[in-house]
Amino acid sequence: MKIIVDTSVWSLALRRGEQDTSHIIRELSELIKEVRVQLIGPIRQELLSGIKRAKQFDELKLYLSAFPDLPLETQDFEKAAGYFNTCRRNGIQGSNTDFLICALANTHGFEIFTTDKDFLNFQKYIPINLYQIRKDL
Repeated sequence: MKIIVDTSVWSLALRRGEQDTSHIIRELSELIKEVRVQLIGPIRQELLSGIKRAKQFDELKLYLSAFPDLPLETQDFEKAAGYFNTCRRNGIQGSNTDFLICALANTHGFEIFTTDKDFLNFQKYIPINLYQIRKDL
């Protein structure tokens, strides 16, 4: 099964020396080896946005080119908007990208690998499955 890897996980893996996140980085590395990582355009854009040095931007762009984007359809955006509205009615806030991730994961039967606790709140009101790190890695 493919896993949509959220920006929060990619960011931890791409940074160096921040905090003890080796288990998350190890899991992402295994998912990459297993060819289970699914990228979407909005996550690619978030990862590439704000990079100050052109060389670093080009290196990351090249690295991410190994991961094709899942095609997005009109229905995906409509489902994401519906999820946004459902969560908002229940007092839960989230970004458009977060709800697009949820919509795509639901439509394609993917899990979401994230460190963003907002997804735990989303899960109470919309049908998504969050990826759990394997204990044996």
